[in-house]
Amino acid sequence: MVRMSAEERRESVILAATAEFARGGYHGTSTEAIAKRVGVSQPYLFRLFPGKKAIFLAAAERCLEDTVRTFSEAAEGLEGEEALHAMANAYTQVIAERPERLMMQMQMYLAVAAAEQEGDEEFGEAVRAGWMRLWDTVHLPLGADVNETTTFMAYGMLVNCLVAMGFPPGHRVWEGLYPSARSKGRLEI
Repeated sequence: MVRMSAEERRESVILAATAEFARGGYHGTSTEAIAKRVGVSQPYLFRLFPGKKAIFLAAAERCLEDTVRTFSEAAEGLEGEEALHAMANAYTQVIAERPERLMMQMQMYLAVAAAEQEGDEEFGEAVRAGWMRLWDTVHLPLGADVNETTTFMAYGMLVNCLVAMGFPPGHRVWEGLYPSARSKGRLEI
């Protein structure tokens, strides 16, 4: 049996944590559940990460970076409306195929609000920095137009909410969205 390096194990923890946090949120997910999913002990988990918050922030960072990569790869060499539809299509495909990404995003936003209510600004700073990378990634292909970028991101957040609430494709709530932003399936995690 080949042993995993610490970096490979760390990667497996991030993937497991994403799935667990996506389902249970920050407060509803135990480090025990993450360790069990990975197949390591909790003490080993804490050799890789200093605590639950660090694990959550690593999963949040990965989720945001994956979304940045999705947008940037989709928009490569495109501008304006072509870029907009390519990014929207790529994103709706990702959340249909990898629903834990969408749910992790939703959990990130909730965790920021809860943490800041408790006086913890670190969650918000990290998540907002990642979200601004998303913004910047779509801003240039959309002609560096603030209104276009705002509209794209607003549609994306609406898509996130509608999919998370389980509105099926073809439901009337999707009619006002451009076709590439419409849901491609039900969320199942």
